[in-house]
Amino acid sequence: MTVPEAELVSRAASSDPVATAALLARLRPGVVRYCRAHLGRVGGAYTTADDVAQEVCLAMLGALPRYRDEGRPFAAFVYRIAANKVADAQRAAMRHLSIAPVDALPDRPDLTPGPEQQAVATDDARRLSMLLGKLSATHREIIVLRVAVGLPAEEVGGVLGMSAAAVRMAQSRALAHLRTLAGDTLDEVPA
Repeated sequence: MTVPEAELVSRAASSDPVATAALLARLRPGVVRYCRAHLGRVGGAYTTADDVAQEVCLAMLGALPRYRDEGRPFAAFVYRIAANKVADAQRAAMRHLSIAPVDALPDRPDLTPGPEQQAVATDDARRLSMLLGKLSATHREIIVLRVAVGLPAEEVGGVLGMSAAAVRMAQSRALAHLRTLAGDTLDEVPA
């Protein structure tokens, strides 16, 4: 039998280690998917996104004793922390853009994607980012939470203050809008 989230949060806020571990185990996978969806891969790995997800979990645990239930799901509180940490990571990445010098040549061939594959992947990511940027903030967040993170409509509704049916309808509209934008923006013939 699963313990309701509100009870877990209350017990975890009271320093119950079992409840804290259970709450973290319940929320961490979604936080990781959220960070990966927003930050993507760097150098073929999700290292940065996973580090940010870890920071989100630590911030959530640090804020837990001060958390006050205001009628919204605890997940909404956690994903707000995640949104702020992702924004911080994106700003930091922009400040620290540089090319690292190579001291020695490797002994083995590099199996990572070559420049062409990286260029195509980067271009695809840029196009997707551009398309998502043309959606409203609510539609963009629904697409990220439902498609990239994989949250059910009920949880996304709790995070955004909408019913599950409204989330499904908004997702359908957002995807239809993306299809239209993709044809117009990318000058490609839709399949």
